[in-house]
Amino acid sequence: VSRDWSSDVCSSDLQGGKGGSAHGPQQIAAPMPGKVVRILVAPGDTVEAGQGVVVVEAMKMQNEMKSPKAGTVREVRTRTDATVTAGEILLVIE
Repeated sequence: VSRDWSSDVCSSDLQGGKGGSAHGPQQIAAPMPGKVVRILVAPGDTVEAGQGVVVVEAMKMQNEMKSPKAGTVREVRTRTDATVTAGEILLVIE
């Protein structure tokens, strides 16, 4: 079972501004505690808005996190098999 968490990114998870603004760097945060099972991008990769960037498994569900905007992956702050906490920053997209 997979869930799309892209609509669950809140403005507090976005460094670039309030209200979900897609300007400036965007931080992708884990929506809940879990384990990173796949990283779908690398620093320097170009991504489209809505493109899957990382998959986190929580409560036996795989949750694909999606890019909130088109841009370039600036940082990947996690690794495959890492245990993450709710709100932990996984990626930064410019």
